[in-house]
Amino acid sequence: MKASTFQTLIIGLLCLAVAGLSGGLYNQFQRVAELQSTNTQHLHTLDTLQRDSNALKDAQEKLQYALKDLKQMVDTGEQQANTLDPMLDQWAQEIQELRDGLATRATEADMTVLRARLEQVEQRLLELKTQPSPPPPTSSAAKPKKTARLKPVPLSLPFSVLSLESRGGERFLAVAPHDSRSLTDVRLLHKGEQLGAWHLKVLEPNSAIFAVAAQPDQTVQLP
Repeated sequence: MKASTFQTLIIGLLCLAVAGLSGGLYNQFQRVAELQSTNTQHLHTLDTLQRDSNALKDAQEKLQYALKDLKQMVDTGEQQANTLDPMLDQWAQEIQELRDGLATRATEADMTVLRARLEQVEQRLLELKTQPSPPPPTSSAAKPKKTARLKPVPLSLPFSVLSLESRGGERFLAVAPHDSRSLTDVRLLHKGEQLGAWHLKVLEPNSAIFAVAAQPDQTVQLP
């Protein structure tokens, strides 16, 4: 073999070796680049997961504080409810008692007025029966006598008159039911106000004048 041919063969083999090494190096370089890219993506994903974990931890802490505040509010509400429930029940019972008392007093006042009217009618009928009939006139010149006017029978009060009170320069008449034993039943009547069928018209220093429907005015002496 000639020397030039041998040299050419050697150079060719070297070129092939260099080409093979270059290809391997290129493949390794691409592999390293891919690994670096994958590693970068993994690091980015890890950072995202870390941020999400921190956000979840913050949200968990906020929820714990909110649950704590809510528990305190619930405990406070239960305490207030335990305090208010008996008070509400007592108020409801007192309101119902007041309603029942007002209805009872109104009924008693109406019955008293009706009894007073019935007594007055019976008294008038009795007076008419016992009144002697007038004698017949003896002459046409006799003057007719005036018929005596019946004196109105005072009605029975459906309440008790206690006293004359003064409030802020205004005068009031203190009244209460006959069977009352409590100060809560005392009512102050001002001029123009009404209790049952009795309407206070005039309030004088020593007496009070009431107007009653279909009846003459009733004068009540003050104690």
